[in-house]
Amino acid sequence: MIILYRILFGIGIACLVAAIALVLRPRWVAAVPAYAGLCLMHWSYYIDVPTVTFAFWGIATLITVGLFYLSPSGEPDGHRSSNLYVGFTAMAGGMLGILLAPRIMVLGVILGAAMGQLAYSRTPAGRWMLSPSILFWRYFAAKCLPAIVAIAIVCIAIMGLVI
Repeated sequence: MIILYRILFGIGIACLVAAIALVLRPRWVAAVPAYAGLCLMHWSYYIDVPTVTFAFWGIATLITVGLFYLSPSGEPDGHRSSNLYVGFTAMAGGMLGILLAPRIMVLGVILGAAMGQLAYSRTPAGRWMLSPSILFWRYFAAKCLPAIVAIAIVCIAIMGLVI
């Protein structure tokens, strides 16, 4: 039985790593392997996640799947480098949120993703997205929210291991 728990834990870690990779280089919805990794790690008894948390992030994952299929792929100029800005800053915001207070971890992820998108909008490739414009907020809803959900789920799993 212990071997089964370790296998579930290992597959859960692999799913979380895959989710981070999908945030940085999106091919599919990164929240799905992140949620699967959270479930596997919970079933392995290495972390304890409340049922309310599973329900909330499960619904958030379904919403990001819908956003993925309704949103256009890529950016207007064909670049995909904004994912690196959003992914790294969201992860940094989540880790900083865990260090400051675990209750504000999701806020750290949201602020990190917003700062990453703001930083990307200041690059030559992101000039089409001016920060106070409606394009900025549409892009945030279409591209940053799926990254926020995936990174927040990964940070919840990390908190479960640490705490």
